[in-house]
Parts: sequence; C-alpha cells; structure tokens
Amino acid sequence: MTPDHAGPAGPAIAAGAEPASAERSAVVIVASTSAAAGLAADTTGPAIRVWLAERGFSVAAPIIAADGQAVGEALRAVLLGRPHVVLTTGGTGVSPSDRTPEQTSPLLDVELPGLVEEFRRRGAAQTPTALLTRGVAGFAGDTFVMNLPGSRGGVRDGLAVLDPVLEHLLGQRRGLPSGGHPGAGPR
Repeated sequence: MTPDHAGPAGPAIAAGAEPASAERSAVVIVASTSAAAGLAADTTGPAIRVWLAERGFSVAAPIIAADGQAVGEALRAVLLGRPHVVLTTGGTGVSPSDRTPEQTSPLLDVELPGLVEEFRRRGAAQTPTALLTRGVAGFAGDTFVMNLPGSRGGVRDGLAVLDPVLEHLLGQRRGLPSGGHPGAGPR
C-alpha cells in the first residue's frame, strides 16, 4: 500500500481505497468494565448491531472492552480492518472511568461535531442529563466512528440522529457524486 494517510489509527490507508471485501462492514464496541468482567449484561450493543444489520452492514457480535485504555486498544485494532462504520456505546459520561471520547478523538482525521450536538439537543428535550454526554463523531480514514452513551435511550436517540445522514456521510467520504445520495442532483 502506498500511504496517503498515516494517522494514529494504525497503518497508512490510501485515500479513497475500499476494503478488500465489497461487503459493507460495521463494528460495535461496548465500553463497560462490568460487562467485560462478566458482572453485567450488555444491553446496548445488540440493539446497535441489529440497527446496523437492518441497514445492510455485516456486523459481528459486539466487542466488549473495559472502560478507558481497553476501549482505545479495541478501536485501534478494529480500524486496522477498515470497516465502514464503528459505533461505540458507553464511557461518554463524566465518571472518572468514562474515557471513550479521549480514546476516540486522537484517531479521528475529520470530526463531525454537528452530529453529537444534534444528539444532545434531541436527548435533552426528554432527559436533561443527555447534555452530559461527551461523545465524538468523525472519520478515521474512511471509517465513520461515533460514540454513543451506554443507556438504551441514549443509543436510541443517537441512532435516530444518525439514520437520515449515514449513507450520505459514507458516500461523501468515499468521493461519490452528491455523497451517494440517490435523489441528489447537481447544485
């Protein structure tokens, strides 16, 4: 591979290059120390997996990692496979162990703060504590990455924000005309 991009996410990835498989892939990472230790059930990862599968992504069982550095290690490892989408759940709050945004941000080449701003706005209309989420969203190479909270309601709200724009985001990042949006014409 000739590197056009050498970032902290791992090996260089040629700009616009597709993964070896034409199949669209996605990964779900659950940040939960208690679930990683087998002390609690993962209640959000399976819902995200189903949502991605319904949108045509090949997605394996969620990866469960302890909060903090283990989440960053999991993110770096999955980015080597160059999936189209990586969604994390958990570790976006303000407790001392909530470090998912800090593990994600250094891996992003392009940040998309508007997605998280809209997510917080929508969530706060129902639950004021939604304003406390510190998740980030953006691209690591051509992989779209977004941090969602560890609550079922937070995941539901985050996926609702992502739903109408995900295809456009992926197409635009890969240089498709009009971002790959089927109804978009020249501007």
